[in-house]
Amino acid sequence: MQYAIRTMRYYPFSRYLREKYGVRIHRLGLNPGFTCPNRDGTLGTDGCIFCNDEGFSRFANMDISLEEQIDISMDFASGRYNAKKFIAYFQTGTGTHNTLTGLKNAYDVIRKYPDIVGLFISTRPDCVDKDRLDLIESYSDDYEVWIEYGIQTVHDDTLTRIGRKHTFSQSRDAILETSGRNIKTGVHLILGLPGENEKHMIDTARTISGLPVSGIKFHALHVLKDTKLEGMYGEGKINLMDFHEYVNIICNILEYIPKDCIILRLVSDAQNGLLVAPGWMKDKQKIINAVEKKLEEHNTFQGALHEIPSSAGGDRIKREG
Repeated sequence: MQYAIRTMRYYPFSRYLREKYGVRIHRLGLNPGFTCPNRDGTLGTDGCIFCNDEGFSRFANMDISLEEQIDISMDFASGRYNAKKFIAYFQTGTGTHNTLTGLKNAYDVIRKYPDIVGLFISTRPDCVDKDRLDLIESYSDDYEVWIEYGIQTVHDDTLTRIGRKHTFSQSRDAILETSGRNIKTGVHLILGLPGENEKHMIDTARTISGLPVSGIKFHALHVLKDTKLEGMYGEGKINLMDFHEYVNIICNILEYIPKDCIILRLVSDAQNGLLVAPGWMKDKQKIINAVEKKLEEHNTFQGALHEIPSSAGGDRIKREG
């Protein structure tokens, strides 16, 4: 049965999948057991100020095989969401931070599951090279293949402030190196990072929109337990966007994103037991509905300002308190 696809003012990932596959597709967030160079001593041991893997993945810090994770997740998604096909999403840790043999052994697990149609790999832009990209591209004959790079921002001073230990130049290089291959490139962006205002965030979105990127995933800066950010928040050193600020900045940013760029996610989520703030993030559908309503009220849409020079536009949708 084919899904009816309603007209929207932005291009969500769900629409892309339904147009391509005609059935409900569900991503399976997996923990391959890889570490992160920013925590295992390769680059550092402190990690990013916001990082707590348990807040994003149900299998973080769990010692069970990838096969078990897939079986559990497929059973759940089939029953809860009536999912028919699946995407294996290597989410926890850094998805390319291992030996080539270790990576291949992990990725190859998906070949045991005929209903898996996609391979998504979340990684850092400083953790890819030609050999790793060659390996990942080798799956594209049989699967839809994406690499999602944790870019977060194009501003190097912010990257230093949040402890990323990579530069935007490295992000640009990774995106360009991936382009031209049979791999779709997604990027993670965090809105509301310490020291950034609306101009910083729009500059990031516009810069990324000028690169060969297939999709963008937006995250709201949020505080998880047992992170450096929790301490900073408790000491009053950071401010978080409220609900209306986030909705408005997303709507502003969408105007600069090319129409054919897939919006992989409008807002992040986290495990309830680990989320410290902001509380409004717990109602993801409310945020999505508010974005759609705001775009309609202002008769605007994704890509509305994409072709306009950088000196124009920028405040089409005013913030509300």
